[in-house]
Amino acid sequence: MRRAICPGSFDPITLGHLDIIQRAALMFDRVTVAVLVNPEKNPSFTADERLDMIRRAVRGISNVEVECFDGLLADYARQKNAQVIVRGLRAVTDFEYEFQMALANRKMNMDADTVFLTTSAQYMYLSSSMVKSIACFGGDISDFVPECICGEISQRLCMPRFNDES
Repeated sequence: MRRAICPGSFDPITLGHLDIIQRAALMFDRVTVAVLVNPEKNPSFTADERLDMIRRAVRGISNVEVECFDGLLADYARQKNAQVIVRGLRAVTDFEYEFQMALANRKMNMDADTVFLTTSAQYMYLSSSMVKSIACFGGDISDFVPECICGEISQRLCMPRFNDES
């Protein structure tokens, strides 16, 4: 059985992430969406909230599971018996960092290779940071995140508006 891991912070999951996950699910027998718990980051959503949002977004994809992990990705891949780490690339600027990470992971776990999937053209510009910025100012994020979690993200991140009544 070919097992793959799609790691990330998914804060929040976007349609670009979902695109990569869906395509990986067609290529591999089992795909684990692995939500990184990184104590150095200050996420907008808790790990449990991110797990819940991702599970709702991938509902219906029978060979996808969603879990949290902390520590080294190479160790987690070994623990999951995964042969492949799937990473999405949006632009050339992503490649250098992702390539370095792939080499380091391969050095630590020779049994797992990294596979890069280029994002679909319609999501090349899309990032969780962009979604959070748009939502923060009350913008419409419905074209950027799965419909089943759009309202929840907007409600959490939208800053209250102040009217100038002078």
